[in-house]
Amino acid sequence: QVQLVESGGGLVQPGGSLRLSCAASGSIFYIMGWYRQAPGKQRELVATITRGGNINYADAVKGRFTISRDNAKNTVYLQMNSLKPEDTAVYYCNAKVPTLYWGQGTQVTVSS
Repeated sequence: QVQLVESGGGLVQPGGSLRLSCAASGSIFYIMGWYRQAPGKQRELVATITRGGNINYADAVKGRFTISRDNAKNTVYLQMNSLKPEDTAVYYCNAKVPTLYWGQGTQVTVSS
């Protein structure tokens, strides 16, 4: 059974950093990524990474967030630096086999 489990969310001050992890199991995932959704807003792309390491970032996070993956551990990471209040959202891990799978999300709150 395919499972995606996010971790690493929490409360951080503006300008701070968090590192999110998504542990995947049950398949080989050719594309993995992160999306986020704030209350009252649509879910939006944060970043994606292929098994070969090709990366795509949303404009809002370029230069601040870094996506990476460890294929041996079947885990994808999101290093978030210079966090802003507008980054507050539930962050969801996404994986494509090509079938899409979603994790349950991890809450990131950026507030002073």
